[in-house]
Amino acid sequence: MMTLRRIDDSISVAPQITPEQIPDIAAAGFTAIVNNRPEGEELGQPTGAEVRAAAEAAGLGYAEIPVTHAGFSATQVEAMAKALAAAPGPVLAYCRSGTRSCNLWALAEASRGGDPAALTGKAAGAGYDISGIRPLLDALAGRA
Repeated sequence: MMTLRRIDDSISVAPQITPEQIPDIAAAGFTAIVNNRPEGEELGQPTGAEVRAAAEAAGLGYAEIPVTHAGFSATQVEAMAKALAAAPGPVLAYCRSGTRSCNLWALAEASRGGDPAALTGKAAGAGYDISGIRPLLDALAGRA
């Protein structure tokens, strides 16, 4: 059973997905998948290569932007912004729980001029409290 949390029309986040779920993801209208999970973070998780192969077989874009618990780098924020901009439609980003994907989405959107209050509200609507990164969102959006 796949748990998707819709943030807005352009992005949803999820816990770990499997290659077997990719056809359903494509059928749901997603056009790209962003993997925010480091390889080998948890025993038995599918490899990025397995998910990439299934995504490409289903005609979906795929990007790997692993985020560890060490935090977020400017490189990761830029890569996420590029992945979101490149997708021709809705994106599904995933990690272990969806939290890092949600945070990275918000940081990427703030870096592209997104309103930090609106981003925080969208995340809350999907069940994520990103208030802890609000100062970073403000800084990225040029509102610090």
